[in-house]
Amino acid sequence: MPLTMDDVTWFETSRPRLEAIAYRLLGSAGEAEDAVQETFLRWQAADVDRIEVPEAWLTKVLTNLCLNQLTSARARRETYVGRWLPEPLLAGDPMLGPAETAEQRDSVSYAVLTLMERLSPNERAVYVLREAFDYPHREIAEILDITEAASQQIFHRARKHVADGKARAEIDEAAARRVVEEFLVAAASGRTEPLVRLLAGDAIAVGDGGGKIPARVKPFEGARAVATFLRGLFRPSDAKRAMVGGTPEIYAWTANGDPAVVAVVDGRVVAVMCLEVGAEGITACRSQVNPDKLARATAQWAAGEHGEPLSSSW
Repeated sequence: MPLTMDDVTWFETSRPRLEAIAYRLLGSAGEAEDAVQETFLRWQAADVDRIEVPEAWLTKVLTNLCLNQLTSARARRETYVGRWLPEPLLAGDPMLGPAETAEQRDSVSYAVLTLMERLSPNERAVYVLREAFDYPHREIAEILDITEAASQQIFHRARKHVADGKARAEIDEAAARRVVEEFLVAAASGRTEPLVRLLAGDAIAVGDGGGKIPARVKPFEGARAVATFLRGLFRPSDAKRAMVGGTPEIYAWTANGDPAVVAVVDGRVVAVMCLEVGAEGITACRSQVNPDKLARATAQWAAGEHGEPLSSSW
């Protein structure tokens, strides 16, 4: 039977929640949109009148599509050029989803999305549905066709894996901007010591260029090694300007709730560096420079006001 206007409206009302779930599961906005669109096609083909709880049905279909995608994505990432990092979402992007609780904000942070790459598809699904969307284990068990006890066990295991690798401190937007401003002043100083003072002793720096923009595969490790790398990265040069197509304007922003350095050339986001902050300082600098993963950030950037850049001399 064809969908009624009410059926379409119901789905569109559910779309933001579905996209937020899919993004957390896949770490890719484009793949999340595709999964939600495929869910709509399944909804369109279903006998909607016989679906007792549409929200549960849609979540189950979407989650299983994402699980299939995660399984195939693991194989694709084995041949990915360089280090794979999630697609960053800038502040205000609706795909970031709910942010009322610390758990919801944490589940979409760039640090936690990166850590979730260590989880199995089932662990990731249980963690996201429980931690970010507060689904009861009974419903998660029905979505994944497992027992409620298994859901609880998987959640505790997944949560431990994430917590073991997490050093992130939650800070508000104003504090995030101050972190980025201080970081940029140190990075632009041309000296290593100001950066070393901002970094935790075991800080790392890693980037994702997707084989299109040079990015180091093996992370820089340790405050001094990271500071030396950053000092060179922020040193202006004609070669760098040619690589990104012009002189970037550098902004202090947030991405996935984390402090972020955003580089923009002629309205196009060319880099997003997410800074993970812990008790001892900046613990990680993760840079997304793969242009394929910055299209949504560019669209989001074009839709808002940003004030004056902090720097335009790179």
